[in-house]
Amino acid sequence: MSRVYLGLVHYPIYNKNNDVVTTAITNFDVHDIARTSRTYHIARYFIIHPVESQVKMARDIVEYWQTGYGGEYNPDRREAFSILDIVPDIRAAVEQITAAEGKAPVIVTTDARQFSNMVSYRKLRTLLQEEDQPCLLLFGTGWGIEKSVMEQFDYILEPIYGPCDYNHLPVRAAVAIILDRLLGEAWWS
Repeated sequence: MSRVYLGLVHYPIYNKNNDVVTTAITNFDVHDIARTSRTYHIARYFIIHPVESQVKMARDIVEYWQTGYGGEYNPDRREAFSILDIVPDIRAAVEQITAAEGKAPVIVTTDARQFSNMVSYRKLRTLLQEEDQPCLLLFGTGWGIEKSVMEQFDYILEPIYGPCDYNHLPVRAAVAIILDRLLGEAWWS
């Protein structure tokens, strides 16, 4: 079985005007994705952000829940944050995984857009269960990861479709849905 790592990418990201920007770290993403990642046995949750002021804010949040009163008040949150790390770019996350695993990860990302190297949830779930290659599962913020960066990844998961034509999930919801599809109980069996 593959060990799965998760990264939340804040640069290079498109905004709604299709400009490449760095998005802000949100408190909800720090908390909720750490809790969801821990629930689905993610090896490490990387917040990927290059701006030091944003990194400091995220570190302050983590510290409060790891070593401050928050960790005493809510030990479950302390445990969720134990798998969280903050790195400046995707390459740093890949380097950490490679050092820990002894081999580079397969890099899979998500997007609401269609790409030529799309993979189905069923196929990726099977690969994760049958292979022992580590996997870095990346999620973009804003309006998605910049196209030339997307083209460097091994696979791009097919979009999540609801029962109507509206398709703009918050990243926290997409993380939960996708982790359940890839790593959750096979309730349909």
